[in-house]
Amino acid sequence: MRYRNLGSTELAVSEVSFGTWAIGGAWGKVDDKASLEGLAAAIDAGVNFFDTADVYGDGHSEELLARATAGKEDRIYIATKFCRAGDIHDPLTYSEDSIRRFCEGSLRRLKRDRIDLYQIHCPPTDVLRDGQVFEVLDKLQAEGKIRHYGVSVETVEEGLICLQYPNVRALQVIFNIFRQKPLHELLPKAKAQGVGILVRLPLASGLLTGKFTKESRFAADDHRAFNEHGEHFNVGETFAGLGFAKGVELAEQLPWIAQGRGNMARAAIRWILDHDEVSCAIPGFKNAAQVRDNLEALNVPSFTAQELRRLEEFYEREVKDWIRGPY
Repeated sequence: MRYRNLGSTELAVSEVSFGTWAIGGAWGKVDDKASLEGLAAAIDAGVNFFDTADVYGDGHSEELLARATAGKEDRIYIATKFCRAGDIHDPLTYSEDSIRRFCEGSLRRLKRDRIDLYQIHCPPTDVLRDGQVFEVLDKLQAEGKIRHYGVSVETVEEGLICLQYPNVRALQVIFNIFRQKPLHELLPKAKAQGVGILVRLPLASGLLTGKFTKESRFAADDHRAFNEHGEHFNVGETFAGLGFAKGVELAEQLPWIAQGRGNMARAAIRWILDHDEVSCAIPGFKNAAQVRDNLEALNVPSFTAQELRRLEEFYEREVKDWIRGPY
């Protein structure tokens, strides 16, 4: 395993870490035994950082992480998130009382005394502009409830707003071969300010595995079925904002990235890691086999400058005009 600094913090995190949305819920059927086996496989391979949220399975993924990391709290870092268990448009959701309640709930489920990275979970842009939420997080940090804090953002604009607040130490962004906009301004500015970058949806909800056809279907409780068009939350969180059929069509143009890299998923994660502004990629998983396959991205060749240009041209020419919603 290789590690990178999370921005200017003292935390060195595994280049490939893991998100736990899929093992909490909203990705179809979950199996706790398989989930715990996946977490154990990641930890055994040297993964020391996991991302979760209080709404993933209504706290279930936090509880699974508590079980998987018991006795390892000093060397396994956990990032969790808050605000979406309430009404994200209600100012009271960001009051000190509410945030303390969210924080204490996560601490209880995680069975920890401190959260390593506490993130605002994709709030409205106006909440970030207002900035009062950061004052509450400063208090929690001073009290030792949280080690560092950051923001999971939907758009480049929101990321740039967050960089105006000096104690924001990490940004979680959607960044993959289908979502390259952060490359040009957000990632360089974050690096210059010592702000870590966590990359979610590295495989664009599975599109970049190359395994789907236009006939593929998803379970009713899988967000890829119920949120394809942004019916329940930001459209960009599902298939990177692309409609499913268009996403499959675009993925069918990318098998070449797997040449010499095993498969498209490993190649897609490798592409992310080839940008040194990134602290880590956080793919999801449901079992140990998926964990091990994603970790193989660490062992495949980097993209050449010519390949990187080819993918950037592909994004500019074929992809970006099809992405829906602000990003």
